[in-house]
Amino acid sequence: MPQPVWAVEPADAGDAAEFADIHEASFARGWSVDEMDALLRDRAVIACALRREGDRRACGFALSRMAKDEAEVLSIAVESAGRGKGGGAALFGRHLGRLSAEGVRRVVLEVDEDNQAALALYARFGFREVGRRKAYYARADGSKGVARVLALDSL
Repeated sequence: MPQPVWAVEPADAGDAAEFADIHEASFARGWSVDEMDALLRDRAVIACALRREGDRRACGFALSRMAKDEAEVLSIAVESAGRGKGGGAALFGRHLGRLSAEGVRRVVLEVDEDNQAALALYARFGFREVGRRKAYYARADGSKGVARVLALDSL
């Protein structure tokens, strides 16, 4: 089966419902459509949508909030059917490129220490661990996971 061809585009408030669906399916506590809408309307937020070429429906997204020359990745997710097919790397690479074009030089993010796929993606782009937050991530079973704080100091 051939690999999908990915398109990564700037997102807008019209993507809020699809982003909320992807987020809910990807995390123990999903963000609502209203929360996504507010983020997508925030001038400090850079948002990218991942789409299969020729399909307008979002199958992934990346959101970051900028402050001067720094940005925090708020969330990145790819729907389960699209994982492991290069979409996450295409999405994150383009997202980092947009941040760089906006003058961002340092990017930080938090990731559950058990999320091996995300850790591998971030390592691929040169992120390094700068801290940890104990009992940070809510898990579906009610337990709390450790967040690894990662940074990329030069885009």
